[in-house]
Amino acid sequence: MPSRRLALLHWAAGYVAGCGTGLWSSGVWAGPQIEEPLSHAVRTALSAAVAAAAPPEPLLANAAAQQTYSDWQTHASQRLARYKKHAAERQEFLQTLWYEARRAGLPLSLVLGVVQVESGFRKYAISSAGARGYMQVMPFWARLIGDGDDGRLFHMQTNLRFGCVILRHYLDRERGDLFLGLGRYNGSRGQAVYPQAVLAAQRQWVHAAD
Repeated sequence: MPSRRLALLHWAAGYVAGCGTGLWSSGVWAGPQIEEPLSHAVRTALSAAVAAAAPPEPLLANAAAQQTYSDWQTHASQRLARYKKHAAERQEFLQTLWYEARRAGLPLSLVLGVVQVESGFRKYAISSAGARGYMQVMPFWARLIGDGDDGRLFHMQTNLRFGCVILRHYLDRERGDLFLGLGRYNGSRGQAVYPQAVLAAQRQWVHAAD
């Protein structure tokens, strides 16, 4: 849709210029992510990756790691306050995102950038393509690798778990190519608008904890 691409491009340009403000308050920009055939081995691996949701307790090995986590929480919470007013809600969201991003081997700032672009940090966001929640997961994923209950995609940890696992899968398929992996996640592989928007958003969340 030309209007969608134009709006996304303007948003990305605004962020690069340091003036991106509020454009995600009224829209959801998930693309029509494509359902692709998965081999049995891949389906089994992805199913295992989204199963057995554990409490999202951060895995912090020592005092230095605890301090890094605390610093990141403070940094990210300050930025997130424009989207989520309540401190307890921000803390729960960030703790869960930390857990799921780390579990999938993804940079924290990248996952935050994807959530910002995909849903504007709205838990119950639904796109015109039917994608759901924070990371705008398409319902077909619940059938392919989940228990078939697409209503669970509105659950915070479930949505972040699916989104991170799917993004990791696409990055692996593209041999770590972030541009192509993000495009595949959005259903717009090879087009620059969506990756540029995510990367512009990601830069606002970069922290030493990445």
